[in-house]
Amino acid sequence: MSRKTRMAVLTSSALLLAVAAPLNTATAAPDDTPRVDLRVLLVDDEGPATSAIADELRRAGTPYTNIDLSDPGRPVIDGDFLADTVDGRPRAKYQAVVLPNDNPFGAGSTELAALASYEKEFAVPQVDAYTYARPEVGLDPPTQGGYSGPLDGVEAAVTTAGRAGPFGYLDGGVPFEDISPTEDESYGYLARPAADADFTSYVDAPIPGSGGRGSLVGEYRHDGRRELVVTFAYASHQRQFQLLARGIVGWLTQDTGLGLSRNYFSVHIDDVYGADDRWDTELNCTPGDVDCQPDPGATNPIRMSPDDARHAADWSRTRGFGLDLAFNGGGSDRYREDNGGQDPLADQLDTDKNAFRWINHTYDHAFLGCVQDVSVVPWKCATELDGSTRYVGQDEISRQIRDNRAWGERAGLPLENGELVTGEHSGMRILPQQPDDNPHLAPALAENGIEWLGSDNSRDPAQRPVGQALTVPRHPLNIFYNVGREAEQIDEYNWLYTKAADGGSGICETAPDTTCLDAPLDPVTGYDDYIVPLEAAGALRRTLSNDPRPHYIHQSNLAEDRIAYPVLDRLLDDYAALYADNAPLVNPRQRAIGAELRDRAAWQAALDAGQVTAYRIGTAVTVVAPDDVRVPASMPNGTQQQLPDGGKDFGSPYAGTVSGWTGPATGQDRVTLTLPAAAPTGAADGSPAAPVQKPAPKLPVPEFEEFPKFPKSPEIPEIPEIPNVRGSAASDRVKAPAPVRS
Repeated sequence: MSRKTRMAVLTSSALLLAVAAPLNTATAAPDDTPRVDLRVLLVDDEGPATSAIADELRRAGTPYTNIDLSDPGRPVIDGDFLADTVDGRPRAKYQAVVLPNDNPFGAGSTELAALASYEKEFAVPQVDAYTYARPEVGLDPPTQGGYSGPLDGVEAAVTTAGRAGPFGYLDGGVPFEDISPTEDESYGYLARPAADADFTSYVDAPIPGSGGRGSLVGEYRHDGRRELVVTFAYASHQRQFQLLARGIVGWLTQDTGLGLSRNYFSVHIDDVYGADDRWDTELNCTPGDVDCQPDPGATNPIRMSPDDARHAADWSRTRGFGLDLAFNGGGSDRYREDNGGQDPLADQLDTDKNAFRWINHTYDHAFLGCVQDVSVVPWKCATELDGSTRYVGQDEISRQIRDNRAWGERAGLPLENGELVTGEHSGMRILPQQPDDNPHLAPALAENGIEWLGSDNSRDPAQRPVGQALTVPRHPLNIFYNVGREAEQIDEYNWLYTKAADGGSGICETAPDTTCLDAPLDPVTGYDDYIVPLEAAGALRRTLSNDPRPHYIHQSNLAEDRIAYPVLDRLLDDYAALYADNAPLVNPRQRAIGAELRDRAAWQAALDAGQVTAYRIGTAVTVVAPDDVRVPASMPNGTQQQLPDGGKDFGSPYAGTVSGWTGPATGQDRVTLTLPAAAPTGAADGSPAAPVQKPAPKLPVPEFEEFPKFPKSPEIPEIPEIPNVRGSAASDRVKAPAPVRS
């Protein structure tokens, strides 16, 4: 379609989560059994390693308390800070401890001594986020047959013990990123367990110049305590940490705790049945845009063919991956008007309609925000006589929603009537022209029962209400809407991200926070060699960060050269090579994504407001939360939820545990879960969680001060997002930095 056409409360009662064994019985804990609060203590040195673990805890919804070592007013970590007595019962205030390294306090620290005593008494595990390899953590120093230095490109692996333990959701390989040939992106120590140390390596890698392997992540058991020892530096968005983060948190909580994490990937295909304007490689603009107006007959729009539709259905079935088609029924009606009532594309999609999920994208893909004044470049909002903004009216917005829904129902499409994506996410605020939502949008959504409204994550990343609806932010893939051929994608990419001296627009040289390509991409190989791995890596990075937000591209990308598939295939293949079958990609539709984001926000708000109390006594876990807040929990396989009419399996299996959102059933004031009899409870009675051996003998090692206090890890910028639908002027085209190499 042409650009002109495209633009025409918590309450206070308690929610109780109780874990008891065996099923359908209530075994009272002895009065002296300690209470262990389900909260992690994170001692923060403001380095990237502790920040990464904090990010993972927050994304999962796992409660934690942050102690900033640089804060002169921070509390002192002593016995009273760590434990007390509640209702006559000893209480451990934290179920696990994260330290920047094995001793961030210095030699002879009373705080470290208090932590050691606390961990032993209550069987509380400790993670050393990034520490030097030395006997104090059960390892020989790297100077004794090990290695210290950059780890870029290292092929680490999960050991047999790691597969049987906290990292059983991985297929085995843990490749370290190597994005820049001139930067050290990670640093670490490969070391062997010290003599007589009770140390089990979970992740290791080859020691350079040696036939042996050295530990990168392992468990050290000593003095009745357990430490997870990590000897490499990392940042939150680096692939190696994303792969291991789930296992680190699972080890911390002993797979019995609050919060949940999964790997999500959904893809929306916009403009189905419609057509998209085409990038002109000679004009370096898109005919039909306000800033590119040659002969309108030269626009040569891109539209899927019946073969393209058939290929999409076959691909989806073969890959076992669902696509969400955001459709504009008016595109088919216009095509029939121009082609004697025939639309072979619509006929083919009708044949395969059940191979896809469908989303209302409005009938005409009209712009539903302010009335656009396209007499100037860039366009601006038209105004009323009094100077106020002129907006598209409620009747027109409702007509676009209603008519497209009716079209889909006549076609028999399996619709969810509460889902909507407006054309170009219009109606919602868009800077700089329209800083506020169209005031007619919210009532139109309510009139049509819309609950979940797609938005552009690159412009509007937080879920927010629009009237009664909630937004579902969508990540744009940087595969342009106005290209159907690889050559067109490369040409536009080069124009946007190449310096003027190299033949590009030079926009990348002047736009804030934007970088340029070192040189133009090869016009033949640039797509496969650069853009495909880059976009797949960016999408996978988001997928591995427990982010359920969908990605979106356009029907043009499934047409002609079908350039979307190499990116999707690359991501799916890379994921399959990394993860075991027990951790499949989760592929939810828009409604489920919106509900997930809503529940997370409510849960996090309750945590931030201090409205959640959670603890374990023996095998019983209690969570007190506001009535309207659902609780995320992760438990061992075989856990049952007790309901008034009996028990049922709790949650759903993922990555070796079961997890889900839970709340009390009708007539209940609490949720009761029952752990399987054989499930580890992590020494809930205070006894050691694993056999204990004598600590390793102390050997001469470098002074502790030689350990880098702040882990060596460069500031690697995250892959940015660029709105997939271009603005109408060159100044609108770059909204974010150009992608970094991957």
